[in-house]
Amino acid sequence: MQIYVDADACPVKAEVERVATRHGLRVHVVSNGGLRPSQNPLIETVIVSAGPDEADKWIAERAGPGDCVITGDIPLAARCIEAGAQVIKHNGEELTPANIGTILATRDLMADLRASDPFRQGSGKPFQKADRSRFLNALERAVQRAAR
Repeated sequence: MQIYVDADACPVKAEVERVATRHGLRVHVVSNGGLRPSQNPLIETVIVSAGPDEADKWIAERAGPGDCVITGDIPLAARCIEAGAQVIKHNGEELTPANIGTILATRDLMADLRASDPFRQGSGKPFQKADRSRFLNALERAVQRAAR
């Protein structure tokens, strides 16, 4: 099992590193730059070229069965699930083959609504301490499932 982190604006990088270190798992922290590399030998910082969705493309090309992807990007999540990877959002929500279709459709609907109504803006709830705890629990479950 390897862990791939869509690191741009990811609030749980430290938690990923903690769980990965406990289990001896390799982590790929992928971004367009601007991140301080970890000194942990299990953590690889991957800097992709500037451009839209370059980090997403890098992750989607590599993630597969037994891997875990940490992202809030729903289209990336759908691609990774299709490839057989487990996907966890930063708030601990697990995205699966059973729920990704509905989540992707809702995302697309909300994007259309925001585009048609300039007063309907916002990105949802702010990240909270409880989200961090749910994330840690979800990642631990994902690691244990992959170990089976």
